[in-house]
Amino acid sequence: MVVDNSNRKTEVAVIGGGPGGYVAAIRAADLGKTVVLIEERDRLGGVCLTEGCIPSKTLIHVVELVDAATHAKKMGLGFADLKIDLDALRAWKERVVDDLTQGVAGLLKRRGVEVVKGRARFTDNRTLVLKGADVSTIEFENCIIATGSRVRGVPGISNDGLWTSTEALGMSEVPERLLVIGGGYIGMELGMVYAGLGSNVTVVEFMPSILITADKDLVDVVAKNCRRKLDAIMLNSKVVELKRTNAGFDVAIERDGKTTHHPFDQVLAAVGRQPNTDDLGLENTKIKLNAQGLIETDKQCRTTEPSVFAIGDVVPGIALAHKASREGKVAAEVIAGHGASFDSVTVPAVVFTDPEIAYTGLTELEAKDQGIDYIKGKFPLAALGRARAIGRTEGFAKVLADPSSGALLGVGVVGPHASELIAGPTLALQMGATLENLMASIHPHPTLSESIAEAAEVAAGSPIHINPPRKR
Repeated sequence: MVVDNSNRKTEVAVIGGGPGGYVAAIRAADLGKTVVLIEERDRLGGVCLTEGCIPSKTLIHVVELVDAATHAKKMGLGFADLKIDLDALRAWKERVVDDLTQGVAGLLKRRGVEVVKGRARFTDNRTLVLKGADVSTIEFENCIIATGSRVRGVPGISNDGLWTSTEALGMSEVPERLLVIGGGYIGMELGMVYAGLGSNVTVVEFMPSILITADKDLVDVVAKNCRRKLDAIMLNSKVVELKRTNAGFDVAIERDGKTTHHPFDQVLAAVGRQPNTDDLGLENTKIKLNAQGLIETDKQCRTTEPSVFAIGDVVPGIALAHKASREGKVAAEVIAGHGASFDSVTVPAVVFTDPEIAYTGLTELEAKDQGIDYIKGKFPLAALGRARAIGRTEGFAKVLADPSSGALLGVGVVGPHASELIAGPTLALQMGATLENLMASIHPHPTLSESIAEAAEVAAGSPIHINPPRKR
């Protein structure tokens, strides 16, 4: 008998091997389902692991080490002839990525998940046809779309020769003059990386502020440091023309109604990302897209096609790896018959600039837009023993709470290691904590985490380590 290996039948097909897709595949397999994962890239892990979150944070860490070594002189620690070996740095970054991608492959293999390399497209609500794969078709009972997103081009100009985050993280060179188009988290993180590596960096942002989705008081601390390290931050500005030259690029920038020309050796486009929902054959299903090209889903991550689920950057909501992973678990559990739903109270956000920004729950921007009343407590790191000890006193923690019940509404931190501090407040929000709960929870001393409890005390009107509010 001849066995046709070009066709597969599976209970669960997962399209995309990023932090949403591979987590969904593993969870579904652990719950007893047969799973086939389709990934068109050579390596698993998606953009986040191979050319996004992980390599960028690896480079950010190196730049932070250089900065810390430079500033250690005031503590009595001196270094002579500090250099950056780009070849060694590239090798270290690739080793980190390789180790993690191999780890993901090993986890899938041990769960019995079949990984197929190729591009999948729906022919109907139960069948995928594959291109560039040994398998031609996959028939499934349920499918999870986790195809992620890609870089959005800069509108109105030629993007030929421009770097995206992928090329920037490849570090083929450290340009003397680098233009970053876009002052969001990708642009600011990579801009600061290249400034730390020696580039003269200019950021052009169309909006009146960088990092526009974060609260202004948090951003102001970062912007102050950025202005010391970058050549320029041009707000309310846009690139209107870009021409290739023998030396690099001639860029026309419009600002305050005036257009000026500037020479750059390289240009990095960081104006956002768009979902990978085109050319998936969705027109062969009942799946609906919104105006942004995102797939409509319910709380169980189910699309308008009952047999198909969607997670991560292809669905509405903040496009972050940890949100995709949580959605992947929910989709797998629903498919396995569990009563799961994406009911997380909040999704924390982190910007890995210097200093870092992290926030969770309600922001002041959102509270004002929605007309939500709140009380606020802010505690400066300058008043914190640990911050003084490590010489990093810029920044603060702030807590928002309901003025009548004291229920925690949101927490924001700007300062060193803010990314590591935000998980605790996220758990507190998930559990419905109050200011009193935060204040009564003993935070270890001396740590940066104390700033959260101290901010709660300020919000409650009973601070210890800063002056109390003036009595009227």
